[in-house]
Amino acid sequence: MRSVSTWLRLLRVKQWTKNAVVFAAFVFALGDRNQDLSAWELWKVCLAALAFSLVSSAVYILNDLRDAPQDRLHPVKKNRPIASGAVATAPALGAAAVLLAAGLGGAGRLGADLLAVIGGYLVLQGFYTLWLKRIALVDVIVIATGFVLRALAGAVVIHVVISPWLLLCAMLLALFLGLCKRRHEKVNLAGQGTRAALDAYDERLLDQLIAVTAAAALVCYSIYTLWPETVDKFGTPWLAATIPFVVFGLFRYMDIVYRQEKGDRPEQILLTDGPLMADVALYGLAVLGILLLR
Repeated sequence: MRSVSTWLRLLRVKQWTKNAVVFAAFVFALGDRNQDLSAWELWKVCLAALAFSLVSSAVYILNDLRDAPQDRLHPVKKNRPIASGAVATAPALGAAAVLLAAGLGGAGRLGADLLAVIGGYLVLQGFYTLWLKRIALVDVIVIATGFVLRALAGAVVIHVVISPWLLLCAMLLALFLGLCKRRHEKVNLAGQGTRAALDAYDERLLDQLIAVTAAAALVCYSIYTLWPETVDKFGTPWLAATIPFVVFGLFRYMDIVYRQEKGDRPEQILLTDGPLMADVALYGLAVLGILLLR
């Protein structure tokens, strides 16, 4: 059991929650009066999310192999399987190769468009691992772009058009989470050599950027729900009723970052914070209810 747990940590299975973004296009297409989605489309989206998860796990392994020396200086990352020595280099490389083959192979079976999107994600993450992660601000922009590609993957696999407003929301929300993580690292880990770009960040600038991205994400989502094209597409203006859930989610996360001094592991916060979990669940139910029962 310990060996299984070690490999699951190596794959960072908890990080697979990020790939829930792949389902965004399907969920919002449910309410589109011009779309006729079936269970097969849902199955394809599930497979696309799985393919993205496998490829992203391979990227995490390769990133951990490269960053092992820096991770050993980090109070939490030093316990990662590769940094701690629990998994050797050769088995880790083998696992990454298998994951890449399975993920890209599965994506190819689902369509050339999906393969292109996931391939683009892989190339972007390759540049991130080798170079871009060392450049302040560029590092979080690359991470946010990965979320846009996840949303696109869910759209292309079922051949629907996703609103640019939703793509922008995904990017801004990912930027918000990434900047909150950098702030936590800047406050707690600056000067320890745990992240190359960290010394180039300024805490005051991060505070301002967090506020800007949170406000921009809220404004973009509000515009999307109130946009005449959206109202006409779904046949209801009530999608705007979900805005308070977005407001609470952003405010709650900022409370966690500033008052509770957390934010270094967004995936753990999203899976352990009761109010935030309840908010996300209620938001999802509200969106589905509005789109399906209009």
